Amino acid sequence: MNITLLARTSVIAATIALVAIAPPRTNAESRSEMFNGFDLSSAIIPTNEIHAGGPPRDGIPAIDRPAFLRPSRVDYLRDEDPVISVTVDGKTRAYPLRILTRHEIVNDRIGGQFFAVTYCPLCGSAMVFNRTIAGQIRSFGVSGLLYQSDVLMYDRGSESLFSQLAMKAVAGPLSGTELEWLPSAQSTWTAWRARYPDGEVLSNRNGRNADYSHSPYAGYAWSPDTAFPVPVYRDELPKKAWVIGINLGGQSKAYSLTRLAQGATVSDTVGGVNVNVSYDTIAEEPVVLRETDGKVLPSVQAYWFAWQAFHPDTLVWAP
Repeated sequence: MNITLLARTSVIAATIALVAIAPPRTNAESRSEMFNGFDLSSAIIPTNEIHAGGPPRDGIPAIDRPAFLRPSRVDYLRDEDPVISVTVDGKTRAYPLRILTRHEIVNDRIGGQFFAVTYCPLCGSAMVFNRTIAGQIRSFGVSGLLYQSDVLMYDRGSESLFSQLAMKAVAGPLSGTELEWLPSAQSTWTAWRARYPDGEVLSNRNGRNADYSHSPYAGYAWSPDTAFPVPVYRDELPKKAWVIGINLGGQSKAYSLTRLAQGATVSDTVGGVNVNVSYDTIAEEPVVLRETDGKVLPSVQAYWFAWQAFHPDTLVWAP
């Protein structure tokens, strides 16, 4: 018997022995362990559709004290690497998906604006939210749980679970509380660097021995299937078609990047708001602007299966 097999056999034997002498678990203890210790008694989503993603609570470590570099000092990004850009009071920061894939949440602030940059690799969705909720500045962690294949964040103060794409708390004392979605932009690193030479870029020294050289989700991106069940699926687009999702005035709408790439800026009306929607194929940058004043509106680039799961009544733009 080789050493690896012997070690695995010993671990299995030790586990069986511990289970044999351990007191029987109650149903409440088993459910608590299944859901990484979170209390789901006040959940407003079906708890049987909440899945453990594998890592325990905080097994994917959020970045709480982010450090930044000037663009000229960044040597760990490729030209085509996607970054999420946030601008507050004239200051712009870039958060590379290469780093967000390993952390999923960055708790940050610029001046008096406290915000969380969030990313779900399984849904391809990067969204930025105001961290001031119910009068308090919140700090978010990664729960290790998923709903509709999307990350469930948790507020460390109240232990409430928040759904990223639903943009609200779905369990815990803050259940039902909505998140304020803040504008952000997504583009390639080379396009961002050219536009913001004096900006700041999330450092690759924020994690403990984190390896940002490759993505653990590379194979997933090429698969047509989801990693976890998504019970409802509308088939207007392939599951992993990229869309720009916007939500205005209580109405949701999705714009296929493939279709947008074939034409110029789209003028549309969503929830009573006139918008201009476009996709820069060179910078790989979706843009949603309010037509009246050119203000950037919140939008997200995501897989179609994810957007439609959380916005089942979404409209789909067609040229």
